[in-house]
Amino acid sequence: MASLFGLGRDAKTFRPRKSTPVGSKGLTLKRHIEATLGSGNIREAVQLPPGEDLNEWLAVNTVDFYNAISVLFGTLEEFCTVKTCPVMSAGPKYEYLWADGVKVKKPTRLSAPEYINNLFDWIESQMDDSRIFPQQYGIPFPPNFMDVVRTMFKRLFRVYAHIYHTHFRSICSLGEEAHLNTCFKHFMYFTQAFNLVDSKELVPLQELIDQMVN
Repeated sequence: MASLFGLGRDAKTFRPRKSTPVGSKGLTLKRHIEATLGSGNIREAVQLPPGEDLNEWLAVNTVDFYNAISVLFGTLEEFCTVKTCPVMSAGPKYEYLWADGVKVKKPTRLSAPEYINNLFDWIESQMDDSRIFPQQYGIPFPPNFMDVVRTMFKRLFRVYAHIYHTHFRSICSLGEEAHLNTCFKHFMYFTQAFNLVDSKELVPLQELIDQMVN
């Protein structure tokens, strides 16, 4: 049976899901997320639970949001190619250049799939680094953890912007529009709750955000 996670294609086109960080505490927080999301109140679901650590909450949710967008983009592999998307853009007015500060220090024009795959590789390298995303409860997060998370969210937003501007018709043909909208709405509620993306970065999808969230 076809599904969002398969759609009849080779499973190798999808990246393995990243596991929940910070050990058993992370699993407890993840169960809280699932329970509150199940209630249907997304605005409530994104709020920091009483008594919990903000960095742990950010870490668990960041992994979940990354998994969601990587699965969605995986379904678009045949539509988002070097030929169809020679630049990473969100409509005709917005183009994104790639730089990670390590392997690519000078902002560089890439095709959309190259940009997004480089982004996913970069995010996974950050998540796999236990100095940034601790795998055991009680190990401190780095002082710049919020900055790391904000950079991830800024760049993940660009993936949503590209999908909505360039591939929404394909999303509809796959029957994924409701899932995309739910994922993006959840992402934006969380983004706004913790001020993770500057307002100027949101402009390419501002009209949609106003309809969905505001």
